[in-house]
Amino acid sequence: MTPLTAATKHELYTDLAAQLRSLLAGERDFIANTANFASLLYHSLPDLNWAGFYLTQGEELVLGPFQGKPACVRIPIGKGVCGTAAAQRETIVVANVHDFPGHIACDSASNSEVVVPLISDERLLGVLDLDSPSLDRFDDDDAAGLNELVKIFIQSTSVAFKL
Repeated sequence: MTPLTAATKHELYTDLAAQLRSLLAGERDFIANTANFASLLYHSLPDLNWAGFYLTQGEELVLGPFQGKPACVRIPIGKGVCGTAAAQRETIVVANVHDFPGHIACDSASNSEVVVPLISDERLLGVLDLDSPSLDRFDDDDAAGLNELVKIFIQSTSVAFKL
């Protein structure tokens, strides 16, 4: 597979932003929108083996809509890549998950990961998590593109469930 350049990634994420806006237009349901968002990413971004959400419930992240193999159901906030991103409220890009202290291996085929917190009105809703079987799959361009997509998602979605 030919790696995407910064220019082609920018084009890809610009196209995904337009697709996501269209996909979410007129629909505010959180679960429906997370399900469609996960599917859009999984089927549009190359070299992924998992794309989905973990949603905040108390001091844990609980598995939400996703595409890929079955996953870990509960992750303590502060543990693993997802829990660390949630605790820090910052996007984390991990080139090699096996080097990440406390990494939680839900799928042994995953080698790199990017996690973007979902924050609305200073409230942590959960995280968007993407995994790849390739090492060093994600970079700052992916992080920037995914953060833009998460902004579109947050603006287009109602949070009507109890966290």
